[in-house]
Amino acid sequence: MKSSPKMAANEKSISAFGANPQDNAPLGAAAAIGAFGIWALFPIYFNQFGSRASAWEILLQRLIWAWLFLLAFVLLSGRWGRVAALFRRPKALLALAGSALAISTNWGIFIWAVTHGEILQSSLGYYINPLFNVLLGYCFLGERPQPLQRLAIAVASAGVLFSVIGYGQVPWLALILAVSFGLYGLIRKQVETDSITGLMVETMLLLPVAAGWLTALYLNGEAVFLLFDARTDLLLVGAGLITLLPLMLFAVAARRLRLTTLGFAQYIAPTGHFLIGVLLYGEPFTTADGITFGCIWAGLAIYTADMWWAHRRQLELK
Repeated sequence: MKSSPKMAANEKSISAFGANPQDNAPLGAAAAIGAFGIWALFPIYFNQFGSRASAWEILLQRLIWAWLFLLAFVLLSGRWGRVAALFRRPKALLALAGSALAISTNWGIFIWAVTHGEILQSSLGYYINPLFNVLLGYCFLGERPQPLQRLAIAVASAGVLFSVIGYGQVPWLALILAVSFGLYGLIRKQVETDSITGLMVETMLLLPVAAGWLTALYLNGEAVFLLFDARTDLLLVGAGLITLLPLMLFAVAARRLRLTTLGFAQYIAPTGHFLIGVLLYGEPFTTADGITFGCIWAGLAIYTADMWWAHRRQLELK
């Protein structure tokens, strides 16, 4: 099966979280639900800022506080040697610079989308992502899609094309989210490091840019951290914490569950975004949206069925 970007960054090495992959599957399931459940609730969290903080300050504060929390975790867990080792690998460092650019783009677009009434676009982007991963695997990794996977991509593409041709609506935000997250997973799949160490280096590489940009916001009177109220300050600090927490839960899950199971669990997040956007924030769900989402869901159903059958065949061969 093809792994999602969240999975791709974690497949290589997660030994620090212990346990044999076959041990304590209920704990793994709980961790997976926790990780994807937190990701699913991100739109609610970021909407708590209202108009007090701009999407760009939220992004910058998220990067900085994520780095600080990661630094504390890395030092306390004795993983600094892994971080230092990456800085002695120029090719890995260059790759992580590319993945840092991809994930920061993804975070920025996501935060802007969910704080500007475009939660459905974020949902669509993360629904598209697994299918886009199949295309990336074919283009860059020499992975040949199975016939049903090709059909799944074609059906999903038809939904996007219908939105463009029939209604003149290009789902730019969804496409950027899918592409940036897909590229992030593709790059991280090439770097042999665990998710926590990799993210630590990525945030370190982004830190000078984030600090400089944030300074510019303060000089222009556009920043609010420590200048507005305690609630906003806590939310900005918390943006870094909620970046790290689901990654740690995912690492626990990845050690204890099959990737096939994680593949099914990954749909919790975009489904949560969809329900939150429509039911909680009342975003309009038009006929065009219905056809586009319907095609994406049909494509995912085909893709998931193919993934499940492949998994069953592997079990039968053992």
